[in-house]
This record gives sequence, structure tokens and C-alpha cells, in this order.
Amino acid sequence: MYPVLFELGNFPLRSFGVMVAIAFLVGAHIWGKLMGRYGQNPLEDPDRVAKVTMAVLVGVLAGGRLFYVIVEILRYLASGNEASVGASYLADPLSIFFIWQGGLVMYGGFIGAIVLGMRSAKKHELHPFNALDTALVAGFFGQAIGRVGCLLVGDDYGSVVPEAYRDLPFPIVLQVPSLEWLQANPESLFPSSLAGEHLWATQPWMTINALVIGFVSLWMLRRRRYMGQVSLIIFVHYAITRFVIESFRGDEIRGVWFEGLFESLSITWIPGLSTSQLISLVGGTAALVLLVRLRGVREPVPGSPISADDAL
Repeated sequence: MYPVLFELGNFPLRSFGVMVAIAFLVGAHIWGKLMGRYGQNPLEDPDRVAKVTMAVLVGVLAGGRLFYVIVEILRYLASGNEASVGASYLADPLSIFFIWQGGLVMYGGFIGAIVLGMRSAKKHELHPFNALDTALVAGFFGQAIGRVGCLLVGDDYGSVVPEAYRDLPFPIVLQVPSLEWLQANPESLFPSSLAGEHLWATQPWMTINALVIGFVSLWMLRRRRYMGQVSLIIFVHYAITRFVIESFRGDEIRGVWFEGLFESLSITWIPGLSTSQLISLVGGTAALVLLVRLRGVREPVPGSPISADDAL
């Protein structure tokens, strides 16, 4: 775990930022290659993709930050804790724009990238749903890289593993460094209370999950029946797997809801739902409903080696 790779003078080069930058560049490169194969105009579409990627980047940052700020303000309004991050945003609204201090929600970035990316795709004469299919495939390969940055900095960590399972190998569980190491590396996001503890390795799980989604959706690109089908499959797959992984997360900063409701119903095995689990439930269900409603749709799809009538 290396939160800071090295320093250039007094400027620390953070591993998370490096991995996110690499992830974006790799994702953009793969997207251009995919549009060269599955685009409606393979000669010109890769160049058009290069113009759309900036809108995607803005969407990731703006959407991720907006969702984080909304969640933190709602948590403050619910708890009344004046020391919370949400309270500081209301007291000093300008601090909302201080992204370098941390605070992005993956689902928010996901939605922001889709909204701004599809608008930009239409502007640059790309079929929005074809661009979405290929961009999401490329994006999950990029996310697999970005999640390595989460591991290096100690972000998105799992909950403490029960003693009976602490001997499981990496990447099922990981051990937080010692207190001395954490004190010597204040940039790490692991709290000192977890020093030496064994945690579920949720960061590598999300990397593996992103790779599985990337390869499965890449296979589906050649077999889709209509443009947009791959995107809906990705939404359903990610919603299910993210919901499950969230159950093993230990960082409460992501927001937990309905704890009191489940307790009042004597449902003790559900401690509450995280913000990402709520979005997974709503978004995954909506995508599944659309997949069912569109199951009879057939249309010509660029790059498919089979006819629409024979598509899977």
C-alpha cells in the first residue's frame, strides 16, 4: 500500500491520482479501438471519440462530486452533527469545489459521464447508444486499473473479517499495516483503529469484478440484438455485484440508510443500506425491466458478424 509514490520537491505524487489518470487514458484508448470496429463509421468514429472523452471526464468529476456532496448534506440534516462534512459544505459552500481534498461517488461519476458523454456523442455525430455500449465496455477495463489506486491509498476498504476466516489468502482478505506504518504514512486512508486488522479485500474484488464485466460485455458486443443492449446488461451485472460487495465494506463515509427501519422490523441481519446499494436496487431493477421489455427487438448492429435475426 503506497499512498504516495514519491515527491517532486514539496509536491507528493499520489498513487490514487496516477492510477486514475492511467485508467482514463487506457479506457479512452480502448474506446477508440472499439469504435473503429463497432462504430457506424469506423474510419471517422475513433477521431470523434477523442472529442467526446473530455465531456466524459467532466461528467465523471462533476457527477461524482455532486453525489458525494448531496449524500453528505443529507446525512448532516438527518443527524444534526455539526462536525460532519455535510455541515462544513453548508457553512462554506466554496469548499464543495475542493475536489483535491477527496470525496467522489463512483455511481455519481458513472451517471455524470453517461449524461454528458451521450450529449457530446450526439453533437459529434456518434450514435448515442452505440457510443454508450462501447464506452461502458472500455470504461470497465479502465475502472479495473483505477480500483488498484483505491487499494494503494487504502480507500474503499472492507469490514473486519471474523476470526475464523482471517487465514484466507489475498485477494480474499488483506491485513492493514501496523500503527507505526500508518503514522509514518498519513496519506493512507486506513484509520489508525484498523492497524494490524484483517479486512475483506473489497478493492481487489472491485478490480476483478470490473474485469469480468469488461470481458463479458466485450463478448456481448458481437452478439447484441440492438444498440444499448450491452449497456443494460452491464447495468444489471454491476448493480448486483456492487450490492453484494457493498455488504462487505467497512468505510461508513459512503452513507448508510434505514438502519432504524430494519431494527424496528426486527430484521437484524440487514444493518442498513448504503447509498450505492440504494442506487443499485433502483438502477438495476430499471435496467432489468427494460431488457425484458426490449427482448423482441432486432435491428442492424455495426460490427456484428451475424444477422439481426440470428443474434443471441
